Amino acid sequence: MDVPMAGGLAAKRGGGLPKLRELLRRQRRDSDSQNDSPDLDFVYSDTDTYTAEIAEFYSYTEEPEFSLGQKCFEEDFHCYVTEKWSQLDEERKEIHIWKMLNNVESAKRATRMKAARAILYLAQGVFGECSSEDDQMRWCKENVFLFYKCGVFTTFVELLCMEAENSVAASTALRKPAVSIVDSTDLRVVMSVLYIMIITINLEDPNDSEEYMEARVRFRAELSQPVHSDDSLTIVLFMMVTKFCSGHAPHFPIKKILLLLWKTVLYSLGTLSDLCKMKALAREAAGVRPVPEDTVEVAKNMRASSPPTGVGDILDPTKRANKANIKKSLVKQNGIDEPMPGESGNDDEENGKDENSDDDDDEIDDKPPDTPREPRILPWTPKVREKELDNFLDHTRAKFVGYQVSSDRESLAGLPLPIHEGVSVLKKHLYVSLTELQIKKEEEINKHPLSMAEESIPNNATEILYLAMLPNLPQYMISLLKILLAAAPTSKAKTDSINILADVLPEEMPITVPMSMKLGIDVNRHKEIIVKSISALLLLLLKHFKLNHVYQFEFMSQHLVFANCIPLVLKFFNQNIQSHIGTKNSIHLIDFPYCVIGDQPELTAESLEAGDNELFCWRNVFACINLLRILNKLTKWKHSRTMMLVVFKSAPILKRALKVKQPMMQLYVLKLLKVQTKYLGRQWRKSNMKTMSAIYSKVRHRLNDDWVYGNDMDARPWDFQAEECALRACVDRFNSRRYEQSSPNKDPELDSVDNNLQSVLGQCVDLSEEFKRFYEVWLDREVFSTQIDWDLLLKDNIIV
Repeated sequence: MDVPMAGGLAAKRGGGLPKLRELLRRQRRDSDSQNDSPDLDFVYSDTDTYTAEIAEFYSYTEEPEFSLGQKCFEEDFHCYVTEKWSQLDEERKEIHIWKMLNNVESAKRATRMKAARAILYLAQGVFGECSSEDDQMRWCKENVFLFYKCGVFTTFVELLCMEAENSVAASTALRKPAVSIVDSTDLRVVMSVLYIMIITINLEDPNDSEEYMEARVRFRAELSQPVHSDDSLTIVLFMMVTKFCSGHAPHFPIKKILLLLWKTVLYSLGTLSDLCKMKALAREAAGVRPVPEDTVEVAKNMRASSPPTGVGDILDPTKRANKANIKKSLVKQNGIDEPMPGESGNDDEENGKDENSDDDDDEIDDKPPDTPREPRILPWTPKVREKELDNFLDHTRAKFVGYQVSSDRESLAGLPLPIHEGVSVLKKHLYVSLTELQIKKEEEINKHPLSMAEESIPNNATEILYLAMLPNLPQYMISLLKILLAAAPTSKAKTDSINILADVLPEEMPITVPMSMKLGIDVNRHKEIIVKSISALLLLLLKHFKLNHVYQFEFMSQHLVFANCIPLVLKFFNQNIQSHIGTKNSIHLIDFPYCVIGDQPELTAESLEAGDNELFCWRNVFACINLLRILNKLTKWKHSRTMMLVVFKSAPILKRALKVKQPMMQLYVLKLLKVQTKYLGRQWRKSNMKTMSAIYSKVRHRLNDDWVYGNDMDARPWDFQAEECALRACVDRFNSRRYEQSSPNKDPELDSVDNNLQSVLGQCVDLSEEFKRFYEVWLDREVFSTQIDWDLLLKDNIIV
C-alpha cells in the first residue's frame, strides 16, 4: 500500500514542478533585482522645465496647425508692413496687437478665429523668424509681456467663456458618432494663448527687469479675481470639467483644460516655496515654533534604499549563492543603506576575483566599500503631539501614583526620576501643529458661541477659491476622479467610461505604420499628461486648504474618500511601476518647438522608437509621487482610512513600488506602510524586516508610537463609520457657521441676540400708527384687568 502512495505523491510533486517554474519565471520577469534598478536622478519640483511643459500642452496630431497660425499672421501683417515682426519697435507692435484684438472681438467667427490664430503665432515666439530654440523662447517672452500690457489675456478669457457656452458646437459634437480633434479647434486656439501667457509670465528669471517683475506680481493677483459672472478663471475651468464629465460637452479638449486649471491654481495660490513661506508666517503669527525641516528638501538629500527581496530572488539558485558568499563573514553592517564590508559595488569584479584569485575572505573584508557612507544620524527631528504627552502622563500617574490630573503637564510629584527624564525629552520634541490650534479654536467657538469673539476670516486667494468651490466641490472631485480613472494605465476600456481622447484622435485614422505608431505614442502620452495634471492639482488644493483651515482640507479630503480615491490610487499602483516610469511615450523630434524650427527629418519606425538616454519619464515619476502624497494626506491620523489600506491589501502593492530607487518616492511609500504595520500582524513584520528597517531609517519617529509592535491602543477595533460621521459633523458645523451665516437665505432664528440692556433700551424703535391708537386699550385688557397672584412664584411645586 505504501508504494502506490509514494508513487502518487511523487507524481503530484512532479506535476506541480512546471507550475512552480512558471510562477518563479513570472516573478523574476515582473520583479527586477537591485542591479537592474539604478538610482534615478530625479529632482522633484512644482513643474517640469518650461520647454517640456509647453511641448506637453500640444498633441502630435496638432502639428499641421502650427503652419496655419503662421499663415494667418503673415497674410494680415504683410498687407501694410514690409519688415519682419522682430524688426519693429515696441510702439508699432502695440498698434498691430490692437488691430488684431479688434478682429478678435468681431461677430464673424472666421474673422475672429483668424485673428486668434495670428495672436497664437506671436505667443508661440514667431518661430518662422527664429533659427534656434533660444530665439523662439526669447521672442515668446517678449511678446507675451507685450500682450499682457495690451490686455490680450482679459480678452481671451472672455473669448474662452463664450466658446465654453457655445451650445451649437456642443450639439454638433453630440450628434457625431465619433468626436475628433476637429470639433475643438476654436477652444484649443484660445486655451493655447492663455496657457502660454500663464506659464511664460510666471517663469522667473534673475535677469528680469523691474517692469517684468511688477507685471508678474500683478498677473498672479489677477488670476484669482472674478472674470465671468463673479466666477474666477479657476471656477470657469472647473465648470468646464464637470460639463465634460456629464456628457454635455464631449468635444472639450480635456487635457488642455486640466493643464490650464493646474497652472492657474498653482500661480494664483502659490508654489511649493510660497507655501513654505506662508506656513512659516502662519506659525509665527500663531506663536508656535517653526517647522524643523521641509520634507521635500530633506528627501532630496536622502539616498535610495535597495528594494526588498522578492520570492523569486530568494528561490533563485544563482542569487542564493551570492548571498551565501556574503554570509561567510559575520560582520556587522553599519547602516541599512550601506553595503556589507565583504560586498563590492561591481558584481563583475567580484566574479572575476572568485575565478582568478584565491584571496581570503579577510582580505575582502578589509576592502572599503565603494558606496559613500551616510552619517549615522536619522534624517528627521522626532515629533511629539500634545495628545501623546498627555497619554504618557496619564498612564504613568495611574501606574505609580494611582490618580490622574487632567490638563496638567507640569506637576510630576510621586513619579520616579526616569519618568521625569522621559517627560523632559517629550517636551523637548513637542510639536504643535496649526491643525491642532485650529481644531481647538473651533471647539471653543462651538462650546461658547455667544461669548467668543467673531472670527476674522482671512481675505486671501485660498479663502476666496474655497468659498467659490464650496457649493459644487463634491461634483468637482467626482469629475476629476472619473477622468483619472479613465486615464489610468490599469483601467480597461468600458462602454460607459468617458472619452478623454477627443482632443488627440484625428478626423481620419492613419494608414501607414509610422503614423499608426505615432498615434499610439500620442494616446499614451496624452493619458500620462492627464494623470500628471490631476495629481498635481489635487495635491496643490489639499496643501493650500490645509494651511488655510484644516476643516477646508477635511471637507475636500472626505469627498475624495467618498468618491473612492483610495482604491483608485491603489489600482494605479497595481502594475509594474518600474516599467511605467521608464516608458518613453515621447517623440523628441516633433515636440514643440523642435517641430517648427529648422529642417524636419522624415519620421520612420526607427526614429519613432529612438528615445533619449534618461532612465525615467519625468512626468510619470512626478505623478507617482503626487499620488502617494495624496494617499498620505488622506490617511494620516485617520484609523478608518488606514484600515481601508489594509482591507484593499495595499502592502504588497506598495512594496513593489519600493523597487523604484528614488528617495522621495520611497519615503512616501514607507510612510504608508508604517501607518498600517500594526494591523498587518506579526508574521508580516517578521518576513519584511528589510522594509521595517527602511521605515526606521527613513521615516520620522514619533517617540511614543509603538508602530513596530502593534500593541498600541490605536490598534483596537474602531467604529469607522462613527469616526467619519463625527468628522463630517465638525466640517458641516464649520461651513454652516463660517459661510452660511453671511448668506441672504439664512434662517432668522440663527441671528445673534443683543443681550446688552443699555444697547437694547437705547435703540430707536419706530411704532406703527395702529399700535399707538390701540395701546391704551391693550393696557386696560392685558394689564389692568388681569389679576396676578405674585405669591405663586414663590412656591416650589408650581406646575407651569
